[in-house]
Amino acid sequence: MAKILVADDEADLEILIKQKFRQKIREQKYEFVFAVNGVDALEKIQLHADVDMVLSDINMPEMDGLTLLSRLNESSPLIKSVIVSAYGDMENIRTAMNRGAYDFITKPINFEDLALTMEKTINYVIQIKETLKAIKENNILKMYVDENVLNFMSSREYESSLMLNENVEATVAFIDICGFTSISENESPDNVVKLLNSYFDVIVKEIIAQGGYIDKFIGDAIMAVFRGEYHIDRAIEACLAVRSHVEKLPALSDIISYKPKVAIGLNSGEMISGNIGSASLRRLDYTVIGDTVNTAQRLQSVAAPNQILISKAAYEKVKESFNCRKVGEVSLKNKTNPVNIYEVMD
Repeated sequence: MAKILVADDEADLEILIKQKFRQKIREQKYEFVFAVNGVDALEKIQLHADVDMVLSDINMPEMDGLTLLSRLNESSPLIKSVIVSAYGDMENIRTAMNRGAYDFITKPINFEDLALTMEKTINYVIQIKETLKAIKENNILKMYVDENVLNFMSSREYESSLMLNENVEATVAFIDICGFTSISENESPDNVVKLLNSYFDVIVKEIIAQGGYIDKFIGDAIMAVFRGEYHIDRAIEACLAVRSHVEKLPALSDIISYKPKVAIGLNSGEMISGNIGSASLRRLDYTVIGDTVNTAQRLQSVAAPNQILISKAAYEKVKESFNCRKVGEVSLKNKTNPVNIYEVMD
């Protein structure tokens, strides 16, 4: 549900808004909060931290709409504002836009136009929040975001949110490109990076296709995490697809016969999800840690090329869905006793 704050000293506007958007209110798609001026609006935002957008008049007592825009831009950069005013001259429009307004609507209000503008603005806010979530989960800034979002990311509020930790049920997979070290020792740095990135692109696409996300790149390996419904099934499907696609990649060249293969370790269970690193340096990895993760990494370390190894606990969860072969007992680093492992065939 989107929460919209309306700042206007005209009492009739509150009645009109409630009438025109009664269906959205009834369906719990929109919730409105009303303020009589800029000062009141800022106080209401303190009470309603989940406000998504503001509809504001310009001419109001105590604090006008343009001043409110400036204050919002400083204190709440994720909130997007639409000016709704009878003062529709170019000077006011340009001033509003320069102070961070997302759009401008003139009075008397065309409610059909207002409805479309609100929908567009709310969708934009949702996109920004999804972008922040993606940045947080992947820890890779591969997209352009506007200045307000970047300011928010450097704020105390964002920093505090990053330090939240939780126990989660998830599946983690370590996917290593076998034998790539020998290529890196004999090829130019440019060729090594381009080649590795091309392999990673193939792997990443299959992980994303199954709803996983990249936790980190570790040299020539990838750590991927899958959460939500059927996370272990989706993780195995992704690993099978990765193995199949990588195996079909051509040899490096006529001279160098290297063909990539992957060795994969996968484990599922409870793990700690949080940000590990230094908040003061702003160097944090949003990651998962724990015995489940460590076991997955050690399974990968003993996997042969083209092998997908899973723990016995993971096998018990998926044995009716996937064809698996018992490998037997192996000794894993920092494990007191040997553990039974299985190979996923298809």
